[in-house]
This record gives sequence, structure tokens and C-alpha cells, in this order.
Amino acid sequence: MIAARSLLAVPASNRKMVEKALASEAEAVFLDLEDAVAPARKVEARQDVVRAVKELDWGGRPTLFRVNALDTRWFYRDVIEVVEGAGDALDAVLVPKVNCHEDLHAVAVLLDGIELERELEPGRIKLEAQIETAEGLTNIDAIARSTNRLQALHFGPGDFAASLGMPQTSLGTRDEWDRAYPGHRFGYVMQRIVVAARAAGLLAVDGPVADHRDEEGLREACRVARSLGFDGKWCIHPAQVPVVNEIFSPTKGEVEWAEKVVEAYESAGAAGSGAVSVDGQMVDAASIRMARNTLDLAGSSGG
Repeated sequence: MIAARSLLAVPASNRKMVEKALASEAEAVFLDLEDAVAPARKVEARQDVVRAVKELDWGGRPTLFRVNALDTRWFYRDVIEVVEGAGDALDAVLVPKVNCHEDLHAVAVLLDGIELERELEPGRIKLEAQIETAEGLTNIDAIARSTNRLQALHFGPGDFAASLGMPQTSLGTRDEWDRAYPGHRFGYVMQRIVVAARAAGLLAVDGPVADHRDEEGLREACRVARSLGFDGKWCIHPAQVPVVNEIFSPTKGEVEWAEKVVEAYESAGAAGSGAVSVDGQMVDAASIRMARNTLDLAGSSGG
């Protein structure tokens, strides 16, 4: 399981957009069969996924696609046709609108059968789950521990707002309705997703900003998500990728602080001292863990 700062969504039915996405700086890409594909194209788009997974160069990225929701007529054939067709070239399935742990159990059972039939390694194909409804958030702890295949939880802000009846005019950025509330309207659900993910050893990925021209809005949304502990964020356009990669990488100042903390801690340990101070501030065990997390993140992001 590798954390990706940027996850670029692309319609599975548009080969040129898929190729452009795979040529971008996005650290992960997923082929969408759900919202990005019109109903009349959903059936044939399954084979578009199979061909893209098997034929295109993913640049070392995991191969991932999103099925339609479980309560649609397309869901089960999405799983069967794509997984059977792509075989061991497919790494993971993203499941939208997960409401309870039974939803993921149903997908896992389908994958069990396909892996047996195709003689694939049992449990090799992973799952990622979107939390997009009030019911899903209520059941999030059970969802997070529902199957060993699960590796990430994603936040879907648009459908979540609709589930709650929240007025919203700008997906992923603050609008006039946010100014009516003295705080961040999605703060609770976002933190809840991160807590459930971390408790179960999963990654946490924030949802998209719909207006790819709004760079400052995207920057703000990225800063909020990273401040809450998310590992990365969706992009809906390649132009968003550099900003997302930047904000979800430690700054030079953060890396320098982390290096100081670790050096001071190791020096104190070698000298037999239990007290550690950096720039006049006492450093405790939590500071050491945060510093090492920062250095690990800097290393994985090339910083």
C-alpha cells in the first residue's frame, strides 16, 4: 500500500483523456465507470477499462478503476467483466457510496470467485471505498475493518452534501453557504474519515475541487485536508496535479525542523540524557514520531 499525493480521475470511455492522465505528474490515476460515463456508454466502457489496464503504460502506478454503485444495474457486471478481462494486470477496485460493511463484503465475495476461476493470487486485488452518505459515515468504523482487501477510504463531498441536504454551489471549495457556518462545514466528516482510516491502518484520500481553474481554492482545500491528516487528494484535471503534489509534500522548513528534532533526540540518547530541546522548545516522544513521519513523507515524495 503506497500513499499517493495526487489521484487523477479520468473517464474510462475516453482513451485520449486516459493517455493524457497517464502522461501527467499524477501519482495515481483511476478509470471511472461511474459519474464520468454516460448511462448509454457504461456497458461498453468496461472493455475500455480492460484495454487501458492491459495495453497502456501506467508508469509504475497501481491500476485502479471505479465501478458503479452497488444499488445500480451496472455494478455486478462492472466487477465481473473488468476483473475477469484485466486479470492479474488489475490492482484495485474503487467502490463508491459504501454505506455499510456488507457492501464491501459483497464486492470481496465476487472477487474471491473471480480469483478462483482465473487462478489469480487470492486477495491480490484490493479495494478502496468512498464515504459519500450519512449512512456510510455512521458505519465507517465497521466499513474500515470489513475486509483485508481494503486499503483506503475516500471522501466524496458532493454526494455527502446531497445525502445531508446541505446546500452547496461549489464542489470542494468554500461558497456562500460556508460563510453562513462559523467553521468548516466538512470538518467533522473529514476528521472522522481520517480517524477511522488510521485506526484500521488505511490511507485517507480527500475528494475533488470541481473548478480546475480555481487554483487558490484548490490550494486552500489541500491545506485543510493535509492539516487534518489526509494522505492525498483527488484531481479532476491534470492542471490540478502540481498544486496537489506541492501542498501534500513537506515544506523545506518542515523538513529542516524534523531533521533537527531527530538529530537532537539521537544525540541526547547517545549522551544518556532524557531531556531534549530544539530551538528552545522541549521535544517529547510525539514530536519524534511527527518528525520521522515528515522525513518519511519527504522521502516518498522526492523531497
